Amino acid sequence: MTNPDDFLSGEDPQMARSVSELQAFLADVHQRHACLREGAVATYIPELAKANPDWFGICIATTDGRVFEIGDTQPNFTVQSISKVFVHGLALEDHGRDVLLSRVGVEPTGDAFNAIVLDEASKRPYNPMVNAGAIATTSLIKGADPTERLNRLLAMFRNYMGHEVVIDVASYISERATGDRNRAMAYLMRHFGMLQSEVEESLDLYFQQCAVMVNCRDLAVMAATLANRGINPMTGDRAVHARYIRDILSVMSSCGMYNFAGEWGYKVGLPAKSGVCGGIIAVVPDQIGIAVFSPPLDERGNSVRGVKVFETISQAFGLHLFDSSRGCNHFLENLMQAEKSGTSGVERG
Repeated sequence: MTNPDDFLSGEDPQMARSVSELQAFLADVHQRHACLREGAVATYIPELAKANPDWFGICIATTDGRVFEIGDTQPNFTVQSISKVFVHGLALEDHGRDVLLSRVGVEPTGDAFNAIVLDEASKRPYNPMVNAGAIATTSLIKGADPTERLNRLLAMFRNYMGHEVVIDVASYISERATGDRNRAMAYLMRHFGMLQSEVEESLDLYFQQCAVMVNCRDLAVMAATLANRGINPMTGDRAVHARYIRDILSVMSSCGMYNFAGEWGYKVGLPAKSGVCGGIIAVVPDQIGIAVFSPPLDERGNSVRGVKVFETISQAFGLHLFDSSRGCNHFLENLMQAEKSGTSGVERG
């Protein structure tokens, strides 16, 4: 079995880029971090407390349709805050950059994801990745009525995942019943004219988007769709217009990990987004999408195992976007070359 320490030495940037070695590497990383017992499953929404803390999956999807996975990549869970990335893209398509920027900023806050705070000067929520900004973004989704808006949102998720989408009703009801903090944010934003629709209608759609069911493999494919300039690499369907990928990834880079965004950018260096069910996605533009699922969270609301896995993978393969020593880190090109040379072990999507 491959030793992860060999990858971390940094002596050979081309080491273990073949497809079979990648699968072995993921297995080693999974084994190494499965023993972590830090963190706790989220409980502020009652349905989240039912998650199995031992679930742990890692998945990489490439822009040419390969999938590499290890561990618990098939159990379903609710997407929660990771949904904000994709709804942000839909709102951009519906209204364009200027309109969206007039309602929601793009500045990191340093505050927790559920902080009840708006920009003092503009009265906008700070960015689309915190709850206040996500509620405002969701309120911008076009539709003649709530049903049409929900159907458009589900169709968008379907294009990213490549299959039909369902909402976990129990999670939706649980979040709606305990969502007073989000209501407080919404009413504050309505007071300043930052909501496009009525408070309860906006919140209802927001709670439903957070309750969309996914698994770790779905998240990797969704991230790979962003890496592939908006086209799902498994189906060929366009999920978001290429012109908005820059906007989406920029906000993920600066705001996707909340008040951990600075340290994440320093250590991992990839556009990313986390969710309180234990999922984290990250994007290597034009190459791969990565997803990790493990429910126990740290004090900032990010998966403990997930953060460690991404630090390991980024360092091992030189994926940090500002790591000039690795020469643009052609992760996917090395996989393709390995396949052409006849290396076995490809896990196909």
